[in-house]
Amino acid sequence: MKDIEIARAADMKPIARIAQNLEIPEDALEPYGRFKAKVNLDEMPEVNSRPHGKLILVTAVSPTPAGEGKTTTTVGLGDALNRIGLKTTICLREPSLGPCFGMKGGAAGGGYAQVVPMEDINLHFTGDLHAITAAHNLLSAMIDNHIYWGNAENIDQRRIMWRRVVDINDRSLRSITTGLGGVSNGYPSESGYDITVASEVMAVLCLAENLQDLQDRLGRLLIAYRKDKTPVYCRDLKADGAMTALLKDAFRPNLVQTLENNPAFIHGGPFANIAHGCNSVIATKTALRLSDYVVTEAGFGADLGAEKFFNIKCRQAGLTPNAVVVVATVRALKMHGGVAKNALTEENIDALEKGMSNLERHVKNCQSYGVPVIVAINRYGPDTDQEIASIIQRMEKLGVKAVPCTHWANGSKGTEQLATSVSEILQTTEADFKHLYEDDLGLWKKIRRICKKIYGASKVTCDQSVKDQLKAYEEQGYGHLSVCMAKTPYSFSTDPSLLGAPTDYSIHVRAVRLSAGAGFIVALTGDIMVMPGLPRHPAAETIGLDENGQVEGLF
Repeated sequence: MKDIEIARAADMKPIARIAQNLEIPEDALEPYGRFKAKVNLDEMPEVNSRPHGKLILVTAVSPTPAGEGKTTTTVGLGDALNRIGLKTTICLREPSLGPCFGMKGGAAGGGYAQVVPMEDINLHFTGDLHAITAAHNLLSAMIDNHIYWGNAENIDQRRIMWRRVVDINDRSLRSITTGLGGVSNGYPSESGYDITVASEVMAVLCLAENLQDLQDRLGRLLIAYRKDKTPVYCRDLKADGAMTALLKDAFRPNLVQTLENNPAFIHGGPFANIAHGCNSVIATKTALRLSDYVVTEAGFGADLGAEKFFNIKCRQAGLTPNAVVVVATVRALKMHGGVAKNALTEENIDALEKGMSNLERHVKNCQSYGVPVIVAINRYGPDTDQEIASIIQRMEKLGVKAVPCTHWANGSKGTEQLATSVSEILQTTEADFKHLYEDDLGLWKKIRRICKKIYGASKVTCDQSVKDQLKAYEEQGYGHLSVCMAKTPYSFSTDPSLLGAPTDYSIHVRAVRLSAGAGFIVALTGDIMVMPGLPRHPAAETIGLDENGQVEGLF
């Protein structure tokens, strides 16, 4: 059966019943139909007095066209932990419409490890991304309007930092000109669109602890510079209150369920290559108060997603992860070993051994944070026993257990061994979690440490203008912020063609920018796209409704 057919055949329970299993009172539940709801935490203040459960991060090797299955593993592990009697909730990001209609497809898992209602989750869901789009573009409009009515803040029109967003892949909007058509239409200006999930508003929503924190962070958004080069913030235009009002409902976590009727919070969706790539702090903390175990994931490979989870999300939210699961597939590792995509079904131990350098570096990186690590081998049909054994043996040399999983085909039954192994690690090994760098380490030194310690770069360079800008940020009081590296997810380096675990290469930081609301400095490397384009044959060409009015072609 196809993923969408499996999802449609699911025996979903009313969302109120899923909420009851988490002891969420009826007054705190705001249903969006029968099978999804928002949770109003104002109606359950007692939740803050409950003890925290155990936090498990699911990350992966560097992504390849062969696929890794991070979301399916997150769902499968959560279901399996519940299967062995451990009260577990999963926390995921919300899908963006851009990838759904583009090339990547949906982000609700697959096979028998899915969250449902899958179609709703992938298409609009509860409207959170639309609210973020509206809030972001309201600020854009208020900037233009402020200048139109006299520009009391003396904004330099050449130094407006705030663009517009839309949650669709549209390369034609990357660079635009606004204000054409005469004086009544404003002033001509160069601008452009990013995709909604790349908006700093998205990152702010996912890192805020409460509505007041949300408004404070929105107020700190850097939007432009004055002609004397002093910064202009969102609060200077008094836009933060209206933006918070637009985001009030979107800020509440979304509750859905897995195919096996286990609870799942799906909330927020920042890009992992331009932002921190994790679901919302409020969803994760709520799940930790309501469950004994929480399984969450971070975007892309561990060099991006896990690093930002540890050094940005955990740092800001005061979270301590208890274990890390690194997902790998035989297919992906062989591709990292130099095998072409059309030859991945053939057994190739030599290429697998070579490609395991990528997995090995990710595992060692995760271990460096003082958190126990386990490897999940997401097994595909053509994988041979010898290939699986090779991964297990290689990981044993690192003191790490590798467990084959078949959750796509068998649901929680196929991940039960992984769940048991994770449970044993949590019961026998205490995490000694530590961040990669201290708050007071200089910004440039933070960048260098990430590039050298996590990516394995031998040299890190930048133009003098970048160092001058970092010095200015430090003088403005932002030196304590974390660093959010923006680079390709497909390689440890900034060259996506360098697979495996490359060494003796240089990383050049071409620009930096301040995300004061989110609370980090973005370091831009390589060619990072914040507005993707559609492929030659986008998924949108095959998506539609069948004769029964059901969505088809989404997978």
